[in-house]
Amino acid sequence: MPEPAAAPYDALLLCSFGGPNATEDVVPFLRNVVRGKGVPDERLEEVGEHYFHFGGRSPINEQNLALRAALAAELERRGVDLPVLWGNRNWHPYTVDTLRDAHAFGARRILVLVTSAYASYSGSRQYREHLAAAVAELDAELGGAGLEVDVVRPFFNDPGFVAANTAAVVRAVEELPADNGVHVAYVTHSIPDTMQDASAVTGPGYREQHEDVRAVIDAELRERGLEVTSSLSYCSRSGDPRTPWLEPDINDHLADLAEAGVRRVVIAPIGFISDHMEVAWDLDTEAMETARGLGMEAARAATAGVAPEFVGGLVDLVLERAARERGEEPPVVVRGALPAFPDVAPPGSCRMRHGEVTGIPVLAGTED
Repeated sequence: MPEPAAAPYDALLLCSFGGPNATEDVVPFLRNVVRGKGVPDERLEEVGEHYFHFGGRSPINEQNLALRAALAAELERRGVDLPVLWGNRNWHPYTVDTLRDAHAFGARRILVLVTSAYASYSGSRQYREHLAAAVAELDAELGGAGLEVDVVRPFFNDPGFVAANTAAVVRAVEELPADNGVHVAYVTHSIPDTMQDASAVTGPGYREQHEDVRAVIDAELRERGLEVTSSLSYCSRSGDPRTPWLEPDINDHLADLAEAGVRRVVIAPIGFISDHMEVAWDLDTEAMETARGLGMEAARAATAGVAPEFVGGLVDLVLERAARERGEEPPVVVRGALPAFPDVAPPGSCRMRHGEVTGIPVLAGTED
């Protein structure tokens, strides 16, 4: 009799950044985000203004619950018995608490799906450091032999993720008044230049991953007869303004596009899987206001969210990884010119800075 499709895993953990649920949560949440950096509460109050603008409630939590439900429904539809859990780096429910509960209910091996499609320090390694710390804490509580945890590989070039973003861009183009030509301004979260350089040491870097997705979507749009130009820009930079980050900022870029004669633009947040704060504030509020102020016709494409093709692709990735852990050789399908990333990150990958060795333990990789 064949093993269950999800074996050897007892559960799937959706691991996310987390976000506050109320005004009183904002500063404590931000303290968690910047722990160890000596940022005073006065500065956190300023940084938290975006959250206060939305009543202190980040949309990310409800979106994670929706994705968790969608994944569970897709697994059930396929006849796969695999509970879907949820834990966060920076707010309730914390990852270690979710893992503790999972262990109490009998789980011994868990597969983690990080809510970030791209590989970089902040999108990959930092989560793997966080998971290693959570597992170590749980092992210490249990006297060892707690949980074995694996991580799903970066999925930026998964067919389901690309298809969901392509469909979203098409819908956004259709929202604009009919005319010849539209510019698609693809957007992702900016990172420091040093982090970009470090992400490219052992494979395609963060920026190159996005450019690969951009090229695939552009080709799909043209095959559908849409006349488009496109570019990649960034949002949500933070920290010391003297530190170089990836540019151009989406607002500056919109001004440059307007000056070049672009009048119809789609803002496509391919760097995010859901409409959390960076999308709700940086794009829906600031960038759309910038575009309107420049006299541009603008529409914001949806994120992948719980689009059926995206959710189906994630479940494909889960079952692909499970099959590999059983010693099988399932097909690995990607879109674009870049290969699938490995299940276990190579030594030295996705550090904060190239050559920096912190000694911080990681899962699905090495400290080297």
